[in-house]
Amino acid sequence: MSIDIIITIILSSLSILLILTEIFLLPGITFAGIAGAIFSAGSIYYAYSHLGTLGGNITVAASVITLGVLFIWLVRSRTIDKISLNTDIDSKVETDHLDQIKEGDEGIAISRLNPVGKVKINNVFAEAKALTGFIDDGATVIVVKKLSNQVLVKIKS
Repeated sequence: MSIDIIITIILSSLSILLILTEIFLLPGITFAGIAGAIFSAGSIYYAYSHLGTLGGNITVAASVITLGVLFIWLVRSRTIDKISLNTDIDSKVETDHLDQIKEGDEGIAISRLNPVGKVKINNVFAEAKALTGFIDDGATVIVVKKLSNQVLVKIKS
């Protein structure tokens, strides 16, 4: 009977370890997550079949509580922060050149707008988005709206 308890504890511990590894260290669904689920199901099945209903219920409750406590502890602790990627992007794209462009200005499509491409308006090169359809390079375009980092254009008819 005591060897059955040891086997159940080992299987449950492995399942918890693999599940926590899957959650905190490995992105996506990997071998660790699948193996953790298999070990978890195996430990519960083994407990019910060898230790009876009471042993199985205790195994399920102990596994859920242990997994929950360890999960909360790992989330709140700074242990994960030491191995996590914590980079902040504080730079931004300069869009001062777009100040020279106003709605209604005309320009030329430098590249095909499919629907996004490059245009030259008032001797300024900018990223543009075609309002409807595609615009071939070399076509004359009119600025419909100026956004923060690009302009919306339509073909001059």
